[in-house]
Amino acid sequence: MSTVSHLESAIDGTHLPAGVLATVHENRPLWVRYDLDKVAGSVSRGDLARRPMSLWRYRELLPYAREASVVSLGETVTPLIDCPRLAAELGVAKLIVKDESTLPTGSFKARGMAMAVTMARELGVQRLAIPTAGNAGGALAAYAARAGMDCWVFLPDDTPLVNRLEAGLFGAKVYAVNGLINHCGAMVKEGAERMGWFDMSTLREPYRIEGKKTMGLELAEQLDWKLPDVILYPTGGGTGLIGMWKAFGELGSLGWLDDERRPRLFSCQSSGCSPIATAFDAGQRFADEAQDPVTVASGLRVPKALGDFMILDAVAASGGRAMAAPEEQLTEWMRLATTTEGLSLCPESAACLGVLDAALAAGHISPDETVVLFNTGAVQKYVEVMDAELPRLDRHAIDWDLVAS
Repeated sequence: MSTVSHLESAIDGTHLPAGVLATVHENRPLWVRYDLDKVAGSVSRGDLARRPMSLWRYRELLPYAREASVVSLGETVTPLIDCPRLAAELGVAKLIVKDESTLPTGSFKARGMAMAVTMARELGVQRLAIPTAGNAGGALAAYAARAGMDCWVFLPDDTPLVNRLEAGLFGAKVYAVNGLINHCGAMVKEGAERMGWFDMSTLREPYRIEGKKTMGLELAEQLDWKLPDVILYPTGGGTGLIGMWKAFGELGSLGWLDDERRPRLFSCQSSGCSPIATAFDAGQRFADEAQDPVTVASGLRVPKALGDFMILDAVAASGGRAMAAPEEQLTEWMRLATTTEGLSLCPESAACLGVLDAALAAGHISPDETVVLFNTGAVQKYVEVMDAELPRLDRHAIDWDLVAS
C-alpha cells in the first residue's frame, strides 16, 4: 500500500492526484509527497536494520503501491569508503566517498531508473524513450529489458563509446544525434504522440527523484543518522542532489535524524559546462543555457536543466554553493583518486575534487570538516579518458631499465 498523498508542482505548489501517469506542470517538474504521519505509524528507523540491504528497504518512502510492480536488478546499498590519503592530499580532515559505481549498469542512474520503470509498469506504460548524455540510456535500457518494455534511446553522436554500445546491447533502439542532450530531448518530446512512448527525460516524470533520493536515505542510515558537514555532488540534470535534499527533509519530519543540522550541498560542474555555477554566482534562481558546452565528463554536459531552480533552491537552503572545476584538470583529479585510493572515480566526480580543492582554498569548506563525495559512476565506462600509450617490451630482450623507470 502506497503512502503517497499527492503530487505537487515544484514551481507553484499546485496539488495533483497521485496514482495517475504524470509528467510536468507548467513545463516544470513535480514532487511526490507522502503522508508522513502514515509513514511514522508504519515503520521506525530501527525496523530498517532487519530488512535486506537494498534501496527497496525504504519501502514506506517510495511511491509504488504494489510489490508486483517492482522492477529490480539487485540494487544494493552502496559502500562508504574512507579516503585518508586523498584527504591528506587535499588538506581536509575526513573525506568519504559514497561509491555508486557498484550499482547495476555501473552508475547511480540505476536508482532513478529502477523507480521510474517500476512506476511506469504500475501505471500501464509499455514504451519508453529517453535523451541521454551518458549513463542514463544504458540504465533505462537495462530496466526496460527487465520489465519487458520497448525502449528508445537518443544520444549525442560524441557520447562515450561504452554508453553508445550498452543501451543497444540491452535491446533498446539507439540513435546517435548530431547535437546535444537538449536536442535529443526535443526529438523525444516531438515523437511522443507519433510513437506512443512515455518521455523518461530527467524530471519530466516525478519518480526518478524518488529513486535517487535513496542516496540520502542510505547515507543517513550508514552514518548512524548524523549527516556530514558537506556533500559534494556532480551536477548535470541535478536529480540526485534534489532528491537527497528532499530525503533529508522527510527524515527530519519523521524525527529520524539525531541532529537538526543539514549538510551544505556543493553542486559541482566543469568549467566546460557550468550553467548552475554561473547562475549561483549571479544570484539567479533560473540558469541561462550554456553555449557550446564541451567536457570529458559527459554527464555534466547538460546545457539547460529542467530543474535548475530546484537545484539552486536546495543549494541555497543548505548554505552550500555551486562551483565549477577547471575542465583541463578533470583527468588529473580523476587519476589522483584512482592512484591514491584505488577508487573507480568517473570524470564527473573528479569535478568534485576540483571543487573541494578550490572551496578549501577559498574558505568555503573548513579543513576540520567531514566531507562526503558521491562517485556517480565507474571510470571503466569512460574508455576515452583512460586511453594511454603503453610502453612495449621485447620478451626476448627485456629492457629492465625501462621496467624500473
